[in-house]
Amino acid sequence: MSYDLCTGKQAEKPYFIENIRTGIYSLEELCFYLYNNICLIDESILNEGLCDWIRDELGLARLYRQLYEQLDKLEKQDGAAFFVLPIFREAGYLTHAEMREFQEKLAKLEVQSDDMKRKLRGDYLFREKMYARAIGEYREILRRRTPGKLGTQFYAAVLNNLGAAYAGLFQFETAAECFRESYELMKTKETLRKYISALPLFLDEAEYKKRLDDLKADPVLVKSIREYNAKLGTRPELAERLAQARGADAEKLFDELKEQYCRSTKI
Repeated sequence: MSYDLCTGKQAEKPYFIENIRTGIYSLEELCFYLYNNICLIDESILNEGLCDWIRDELGLARLYRQLYEQLDKLEKQDGAAFFVLPIFREAGYLTHAEMREFQEKLAKLEVQSDDMKRKLRGDYLFREKMYARAIGEYREILRRRTPGKLGTQFYAAVLNNLGAAYAGLFQFETAAECFRESYELMKTKETLRKYISALPLFLDEAEYKKRLDDLKADPVLVKSIREYNAKLGTRPELAERLAQARGADAEKLFDELKEQYCRSTKI
Protein backbone atom coordinates (compact mmCIF):
# COMPACT_ATOMS: atom_id res chain seq x y z
CA MET A 1 0.00 0.00 0.00
CA SER A 2 1.05 3.56 -0.55
CA TYR A 3 1.26 4.55 3.09
CA ASP A 4 0.06 3.71 6.58
CA LEU A 5 -0.38 7.17 8.11
CA CYS A 6 -3.54 9.26 8.03
CA THR A 7 -2.70 12.47 6.18
CA GLY A 8 -6.20 13.67 5.31
CA LYS A 9 -8.71 15.56 7.40
CA GLN A 10 -9.92 13.93 10.61
CA ALA A 11 -13.68 13.98 11.20
CA GLU A 12 -15.08 15.48 14.37
CA LYS A 13 -17.94 12.98 14.28
CA PRO A 14 -17.07 9.41 13.30
CA TYR A 15 -18.86 7.33 10.73
CA PHE A 16 -20.25 4.30 12.54
CA ILE A 17 -19.75 1.01 10.68
CA GLU A 18 -22.52 -1.29 11.83
CA ASN A 19 -20.86 -4.52 10.68
CA ILE A 20 -17.94 -4.14 13.09
CA ARG A 21 -19.63 -1.71 15.48
CA THR A 22 -16.75 0.72 15.20
CA GLY A 23 -16.46 4.41 14.32
CA ILE A 24 -13.92 5.71 11.81
CA TYR A 25 -12.54 9.24 11.59
CA SER A 26 -10.68 9.50 8.28
CA LEU A 27 -10.71 8.49 4.64
CA GLU A 28 -7.66 6.31 5.24
CA GLU A 29 -9.49 4.39 7.96
CA LEU A 30 -12.38 3.88 5.56
CA CYS A 31 -9.95 2.57 2.93
CA PHE A 32 -8.40 0.20 5.48
CA TYR A 33 -11.84 -1.17 6.36
CA LEU A 34 -12.90 -1.64 2.73
CA TYR A 35 -9.63 -3.27 1.71
CA ASN A 36 -9.45 -5.69 4.64
CA ASN A 37 -13.16 -6.49 4.91
CA ILE A 38 -14.19 -7.10 1.33
CA CYS A 39 -16.85 -9.62 2.40
CA LEU A 40 -18.55 -6.89 4.45
CA ILE A 41 -18.95 -4.41 1.60
CA ASP A 42 -22.70 -4.16 1.22
CA GLU A 43 -25.59 -1.73 1.61
CA SER A 44 -24.73 -1.24 5.28
CA ILE A 45 -21.85 0.98 4.17
CA LEU A 46 -22.57 1.81 0.52
CA ASN A 47 -25.31 4.31 1.25
CA GLU A 48 -26.26 7.98 1.43
CA GLY A 49 -25.09 8.20 5.03
CA LEU A 50 -21.51 7.49 4.04
CA CYS A 51 -21.72 10.00 1.19
CA ASP A 52 -23.04 12.69 3.53
CA TRP A 53 -20.31 11.95 6.08
CA ILE A 54 -17.59 12.28 3.42
CA ARG A 55 -19.00 15.65 2.42
CA ASP A 56 -19.86 17.07 5.83
CA GLU A 57 -17.05 15.69 8.00
CA LEU A 58 -14.17 15.33 5.56
CA GLY A 59 -15.04 18.25 3.30
CA LEU A 60 -14.64 16.16 0.13
CA ALA A 61 -17.44 17.62 -1.99
CA ARG A 62 -16.13 16.28 -5.31
CA LEU A 63 -15.82 12.72 -3.97
CA TYR A 64 -19.29 13.09 -2.44
CA ARG A 65 -20.76 13.89 -5.86
CA GLN A 66 -18.95 10.97 -7.48
CA LEU A 67 -20.22 8.50 -4.90
CA TYR A 68 -23.74 9.86 -4.81
CA GLU A 69 -24.04 9.43 -8.59
CA GLN A 70 -23.03 5.79 -8.23
CA LEU A 71 -25.67 4.94 -5.63
CA ASP A 72 -28.45 4.65 -8.21
CA LYS A 73 -26.28 2.42 -10.38
CA LEU A 74 -25.22 -0.08 -7.71
CA GLU A 75 -28.18 -2.42 -8.16
CA LYS A 76 -28.49 -1.86 -11.90
CA GLN A 77 -25.18 -2.62 -13.55
CA ASP A 78 -22.00 -1.05 -12.25
CA GLY A 79 -21.55 -2.94 -9.00
CA ALA A 80 -19.78 -1.96 -5.80
CA ALA A 81 -16.37 -1.49 -7.41
CA PHE A 82 -17.44 1.74 -9.11
CA PHE A 83 -18.46 3.10 -5.71
CA VAL A 84 -15.42 1.90 -3.76
CA LEU A 85 -12.56 2.58 -6.19
CA PRO A 86 -12.98 6.39 -6.20
CA ILE A 87 -12.48 6.32 -2.43
CA PHE A 88 -9.16 4.53 -2.84
CA ARG A 89 -8.10 6.93 -5.59
CA GLU A 90 -8.94 9.99 -3.50
CA ALA A 91 -6.81 8.72 -0.63
CA GLY A 92 -4.03 7.36 -2.83
CA TYR A 93 -4.31 4.27 -0.67
CA LEU A 94 -3.49 1.50 -3.17
CA THR A 95 -0.95 0.97 -5.88
CA HIS A 96 -2.22 0.24 -9.40
CA ALA A 97 -1.48 -3.47 -8.94
CA GLU A 98 -3.31 -3.57 -5.62
CA MET A 99 -6.25 -1.73 -7.14
CA ARG A 100 -6.56 -4.30 -9.95
CA GLU A 101 -6.28 -7.20 -7.50
CA PHE A 102 -8.93 -5.71 -5.24
CA GLN A 103 -11.28 -5.08 -8.18
CA GLU A 104 -10.90 -8.68 -9.35
CA LYS A 105 -11.70 -10.03 -5.87
CA LEU A 106 -14.75 -7.81 -5.58
CA ALA A 107 -15.98 -8.84 -9.03
CA LYS A 108 -15.71 -12.54 -8.10
CA LEU A 109 -17.63 -11.89 -4.91
CA GLU A 110 -20.43 -9.97 -6.61
CA VAL A 111 -21.39 -12.85 -8.92
CA GLN A 112 -22.07 -15.10 -5.94
CA SER A 113 -25.64 -15.71 -4.79
CA ASP A 114 -27.01 -13.66 -1.88
CA ASP A 115 -26.85 -16.66 0.46
CA MET A 116 -23.27 -17.43 -0.53
CA LYS A 117 -22.31 -13.80 0.15
CA ARG A 118 -24.06 -14.02 3.51
CA LYS A 119 -22.15 -17.19 4.38
CA LEU A 120 -18.86 -15.55 3.46
CA ARG A 121 -19.75 -12.64 5.77
CA GLY A 122 -20.67 -15.06 8.52
CA ASP A 123 -17.42 -16.97 8.11
CA TYR A 124 -15.43 -13.74 8.24
CA LEU A 125 -17.26 -12.54 11.37
CA PHE A 126 -16.66 -15.93 12.98
CA ARG A 127 -12.93 -15.74 12.30
CA GLU A 128 -12.91 -12.30 13.89
CA LYS A 129 -14.66 -13.78 16.98
CA MET A 130 -17.81 -11.72 16.37
CA TYR A 131 -19.85 -14.83 17.07
CA ALA A 132 -23.29 -13.33 17.66
CA ARG A 133 -23.20 -11.42 14.39
CA ALA A 134 -21.99 -14.53 12.56
CA ILE A 135 -24.92 -16.43 14.05
CA GLY A 136 -27.27 -13.80 12.67
CA GLU A 137 -25.90 -14.31 9.16
CA TYR A 138 -26.12 -18.11 9.34
CA ARG A 139 -29.63 -18.03 10.81
CA GLU A 140 -30.84 -15.77 8.02
CA ILE A 141 -29.53 -18.23 5.42
CA LEU A 142 -31.38 -21.09 7.10
CA ARG A 143 -34.54 -19.01 7.50
CA ARG A 144 -34.66 -18.37 3.76
CA ARG A 145 -33.57 -21.89 2.89
CA THR A 146 -34.97 -23.31 -0.33
CA PRO A 147 -34.58 -27.08 -0.87
CA GLY A 148 -32.20 -27.76 -3.71
CA LYS A 149 -31.24 -24.10 -4.16
CA LEU A 150 -27.60 -24.37 -3.12
CA GLY A 151 -27.36 -28.05 -2.31
CA THR A 152 -27.17 -30.19 0.79
CA GLN A 153 -23.43 -29.67 1.25
CA PHE A 154 -23.85 -25.89 1.46
CA TYR A 155 -26.51 -26.03 4.18
CA ALA A 156 -24.58 -28.69 6.09
CA ALA A 157 -21.59 -26.33 6.10
CA VAL A 158 -23.78 -23.45 7.33
CA LEU A 159 -25.13 -25.59 10.19
CA ASN A 160 -21.62 -26.74 11.08
CA ASN A 161 -20.34 -23.16 11.21
CA LEU A 162 -23.41 -22.08 13.16
CA GLY A 163 -22.59 -24.74 15.74
CA ALA A 164 -19.01 -23.52 15.94
CA ALA A 165 -20.24 -19.96 16.54
CA TYR A 166 -22.52 -21.08 19.37
CA ALA A 167 -19.63 -23.04 20.85
CA GLY A 168 -17.59 -19.84 20.74
CA LEU A 169 -20.22 -18.32 23.03
CA PHE A 170 -20.13 -21.41 25.29
CA GLN A 171 -23.69 -22.32 24.28
CA PHE A 172 -22.74 -25.97 23.95
CA GLU A 173 -26.22 -27.50 23.89
CA THR A 174 -27.32 -25.32 20.98
CA ALA A 175 -23.98 -25.96 19.29
CA ALA A 176 -24.47 -29.71 19.58
CA GLU A 177 -27.92 -29.48 18.03
CA CYS A 178 -26.48 -27.60 15.06
CA PHE A 179 -23.74 -30.20 14.63
CA ARG A 180 -26.36 -32.97 14.79
CA GLU A 181 -28.47 -31.32 12.08
CA SER A 182 -25.38 -30.83 9.94
CA TYR A 183 -24.44 -34.49 10.40
CA GLU A 184 -27.91 -35.60 9.33
CA LEU A 185 -27.41 -33.76 6.04
CA MET A 186 -23.81 -34.80 5.38
CA LYS A 187 -22.55 -37.67 7.46
CA THR A 188 -18.91 -36.65 7.75
CA LYS A 189 -16.61 -37.89 10.50
CA GLU A 190 -15.53 -34.35 11.33
CA THR A 191 -19.08 -33.19 12.03
CA LEU A 192 -19.75 -36.31 14.07
CA ARG A 193 -16.58 -35.62 16.05
CA LYS A 194 -17.77 -32.11 16.87
CA TYR A 195 -21.20 -33.35 17.91
CA ILE A 196 -19.84 -36.08 20.18
CA SER A 197 -17.24 -33.69 21.60
CA ALA A 198 -19.89 -31.13 22.54
CA LEU A 199 -22.16 -33.56 24.41
CA PRO A 200 -20.07 -33.98 27.61
CA LEU A 201 -19.94 -30.21 27.98
CA PHE A 202 -23.59 -30.07 29.04
CA LEU A 203 -24.67 -33.68 29.74
CA ASP A 204 -23.93 -35.99 32.64
CA GLU A 205 -22.32 -39.36 31.91
CA ALA A 206 -25.59 -41.32 31.84
CA GLU A 207 -27.29 -38.97 29.40
CA TYR A 208 -24.13 -38.80 27.34
CA LYS A 209 -24.05 -42.59 26.93
CA LYS A 210 -27.74 -42.58 26.05
CA ARG A 211 -27.14 -40.06 23.27
CA LEU A 212 -24.36 -42.25 21.89
CA ASP A 213 -26.65 -45.30 21.96
CA ASP A 214 -29.36 -43.36 20.11
CA LEU A 215 -26.77 -42.26 17.59
CA LYS A 216 -25.54 -45.84 17.07
CA ALA A 217 -22.07 -44.41 16.73
CA ASP A 218 -19.11 -46.64 15.98
CA PRO A 219 -17.56 -47.50 19.40
CA VAL A 220 -14.05 -47.37 17.95
CA LEU A 221 -14.65 -43.88 16.59
CA VAL A 222 -16.20 -42.71 19.85
CA LYS A 223 -13.21 -44.03 21.77
CA SER A 224 -10.74 -42.20 19.52
CA ILE A 225 -12.72 -38.97 19.89
CA ARG A 226 -12.80 -39.24 23.68
CA GLU A 227 -9.06 -39.95 23.80
CA TYR A 228 -8.40 -36.93 21.60
CA ASN A 229 -10.60 -34.69 23.75
CA ALA A 230 -8.96 -35.98 26.92
CA LYS A 231 -5.60 -34.83 25.58
CA LEU A 232 -7.03 -31.42 24.77
CA GLY A 233 -8.50 -31.21 28.26
CA THR A 234 -5.05 -31.49 29.79
CA ARG A 235 -4.10 -28.12 28.35
CA PRO A 236 -4.15 -25.83 31.41
CA GLU A 237 -5.93 -22.89 29.78
CA LEU A 238 -8.72 -25.07 28.34
CA ALA A 239 -9.16 -27.11 31.50
CA GLU A 240 -9.50 -23.94 33.54
CA ARG A 241 -12.10 -22.43 31.24
CA LEU A 242 -14.18 -25.61 31.12
CA ALA A 243 -14.03 -25.88 34.88
CA GLN A 244 -15.36 -22.34 35.11
CA ALA A 245 -18.10 -23.08 32.61
CA ARG A 246 -19.28 -26.09 34.62
CA GLY A 247 -18.74 -24.65 38.08
CA ALA A 248 -20.64 -22.36 40.40
CA ASP A 249 -18.82 -19.36 38.97
CA ALA A 250 -20.77 -19.58 35.72
CA GLU A 251 -22.41 -16.18 36.20
CA LYS A 252 -19.04 -14.48 36.55
CA LEU A 253 -17.79 -16.31 33.45
CA PHE A 254 -20.84 -15.17 31.51
CA ASP A 255 -20.14 -11.55 32.44
CA GLU A 256 -16.56 -11.94 31.26
CA LEU A 257 -17.66 -13.50 27.98
CA LYS A 258 -20.27 -10.80 27.43
CA GLU A 259 -17.60 -8.15 27.78
CA GLN A 260 -15.18 -10.10 25.59
CA TYR A 261 -17.71 -10.47 22.80
CA CYS A 262 -19.36 -7.06 23.14
CA ARG A 263 -18.33 -6.19 19.58
CA SER A 264 -20.37 -9.10 18.26
CA THR A 265 -23.64 -8.43 20.06
CA LYS A 266 -26.52 -6.27 18.96
CA ILE A 267 -27.72 -3.44 21.19
